[in-house]
Amino acid sequence: MLSYTVKKMHILIVGAGKVGYFLAKRLVSSGHIISIVEKDRSLCERIAKELEILVICGDGCDPRILEEAGIERANVLAAVTGDDEDNLIICQLAKERFKVERTVAKVNNPCNEHIFSELGVDIPVNATSIIAKIVEEEVSFSDFINLMSFKRGKLAIVRVDLPQDSPVINKELKDIELPPDSNLVSILRGEQVIVPKGNTVLMPGDDVIAITLVGNEPLLFNLLIGKL
Repeated sequence: MLSYTVKKMHILIVGAGKVGYFLAKRLVSSGHIISIVEKDRSLCERIAKELEILVICGDGCDPRILEEAGIERANVLAAVTGDDEDNLIICQLAKERFKVERTVAKVNNPCNEHIFSELGVDIPVNATSIIAKIVEEEVSFSDFINLMSFKRGKLAIVRVDLPQDSPVINKELKDIELPPDSNLVSILRGEQVIVPKGNTVLMPGDDVIAITLVGNEPLLFNLLIGKL
C-alpha cells in the first residue's frame, strides 16, 4: 500500500463566510495549522467554539490584525471575503510586507480576475468562471476545456476527453512526447481515479486532467485529440 506524508503548513484565512469556514474545517482535518481573521464578531465566536484554531476578530486589511493572526509564520494566505478590493489589498500586504510564499484570493466579480493576476496574486479563484466552463463542457460535448489558470496566468489546468480515434489510445505514457512544460495529473476512467505513471496505458473515454503552460493548450489538444 502506498503511503505519503502531507507537509504541515501554516495557513491564514481572511474571511469566515461559508467558503472560509469550510476551507478552515477541511484544512484542519488534514493536519494543517490554521488561523482565521473575520470582521463579524458573531462568526468569530461560532467558529472559535467549533474549531480548535486561532480566530482573530478584525479587519484583514489592517497589518496589525494580520500580525496578531500570525501572518509572519504563514506559508499560505487565502483571502476569501466577499469584497474583491479587500481580497486584493490583503494579498498585496501578505506578499509585499510579510513575504508570504503563496497567496490565494477569491474573485467575486469575474471581470476582476485579470487585475488579481496582474497585481501579483498567485492563485485568483474565480468560481463563476470555473462553473461556467464546466457547464459549457456539459452542454457543448466539447473534447477539451480549460478549467483554470494560475501562477499569475502562466499555467493552465485542462481536461481532455479522449475519443476513440485519439492518436494516443493504447499507448504507454512513457512513449508519448508531451508539449514542453506539460504533465498529466490524473486520469478519470469510469469511477476510477488513476495517478499516471510511465507504464499507464491511455484508453478511449479517459478523462485526462493535465497541467501546461498557458499558450501550449493547442499543442496538447492536437496531441491528445489529433485535431486543432
